[in-house]
Amino acid sequence: MKKSVKVILALAVIAIALTITYHAVNRIPAPELTAEMRVKAIFDDGGCLDCHSATPNLPFYANLPVAGDIVKKDVSEALKHTDLTEAYRALSDGRPVGEVTLSKIEKSVADGSMPMAKYYLVHWGSSLTDAKKEILLDWVKKHRAEHYPNNLSATVFANEPIQPIADSIPVDIRKVALGEMLYNDPRLSSDNTVSCASCHNLQTGGVDNKAYSEGVGKQLGGVNAPTVFNAVYNFVQFWDGRAADLAEQAGGPPLNPVEMASASWDEIIGKLKTDKIFTNAFTAVYPEGYSGETITDAIAEYEKTLLTPDSRFDLYLKGDSTALSAEELHGYELFKENRCATCHVGPTLGGQSYELMGLYGDYFADRGTEMTEEDNGRHKQTKTDYDLHRFKVPGLRNVALTAPYYHDGTRQTLDEAVSDMAKYQVGKTLPESDVNDLTAFLETLTGKLNGLPLTDGSALN
Repeated sequence: MKKSVKVILALAVIAIALTITYHAVNRIPAPELTAEMRVKAIFDDGGCLDCHSATPNLPFYANLPVAGDIVKKDVSEALKHTDLTEAYRALSDGRPVGEVTLSKIEKSVADGSMPMAKYYLVHWGSSLTDAKKEILLDWVKKHRAEHYPNNLSATVFANEPIQPIADSIPVDIRKVALGEMLYNDPRLSSDNTVSCASCHNLQTGGVDNKAYSEGVGKQLGGVNAPTVFNAVYNFVQFWDGRAADLAEQAGGPPLNPVEMASASWDEIIGKLKTDKIFTNAFTAVYPEGYSGETITDAIAEYEKTLLTPDSRFDLYLKGDSTALSAEELHGYELFKENRCATCHVGPTLGGQSYELMGLYGDYFADRGTEMTEEDNGRHKQTKTDYDLHRFKVPGLRNVALTAPYYHDGTRQTLDEAVSDMAKYQVGKTLPESDVNDLTAFLETLTGKLNGLPLTDGSALN
């Protein structure tokens, strides 16, 4: 059969499909349904999970020539950007939808970028009417207010995708005192030379400003050290998400042969027990005594206090209209306009999802250096194709202090990182003026620790 005939037949079949789906497209979810159920109905009618799912329900014409190629490409590209499966389950179960997904839906609906224009050629049944857009945008606003309340911001900024950092969160101050000592204690390492603070220095943005940190014997790790500041807000810890919380994260380095290189917790505990004063203080808080669990619990409790509120951007959100310059305000608008605020959301502007490194280009090929296991990202833990090159999105708080950037520490300056993020994650080459304004905005995210402004190498109490 000639290709032209195949195309005509494919179009005829699609025309029939369009007729069948016409009423579903224009059906408005019943107003008596809850907001969540109305959104779920839009997902169902629009076929959102036909593309935005690891197990897509492909239409029958996906196996046809021409149309099928377009469908399969759309599915592949859609899943790179967003998997809506968990959001759909959350809607079904009455659970909160994640902040990142909320922001992605809001941005895509508001600017009309999804469904894409070419998508309508073969997926007309997934279009969004103005009425459905209104339902979705209203739901995002109310869902965000209910589940991610922005109580610290001025009313006019209550629905921003970013919230100010809290001054503090509840902690056990007895554990905090112990955790601070352990955080700075090199006895957690095999040769008593490396502490948590060695790689996460509070004097330098909660990092060590090196591409790769030095462990025992000057061994180099294979990934850039994330900041410890505000890490309590992360939904998981480490670039690959292998730790569920701060305590589990704190348990990794002491036994890592490249980092602190202790042979076991028993080795560490043996050294700590020789310190009678500290042991008495520790057992007063933890009557069960030393263990990997109690040591990391104390360190985690201390790390919960490493919040950096009152950045100039926080002051702006709280109502100080003079806190940011015109250039910095324009940078924030560019931050939202260029979809940065779909992944960099919440109090830390990030840390809430895994995202693919290189949505609009092959970052790793362009980098020009040999691939390592750390470049696999989340795939290192899950071994699933979907997770290859996906990383926990870093928070951007104090980002001006935490160079070099990315998981591989290859970008030395903030403006370089901004330019590359636009290129690989947004598909844009930004003019220098926009890069400068975005960088200026990011520099307003530097906060305070214990009331003192953070600076490179600043002396902190």
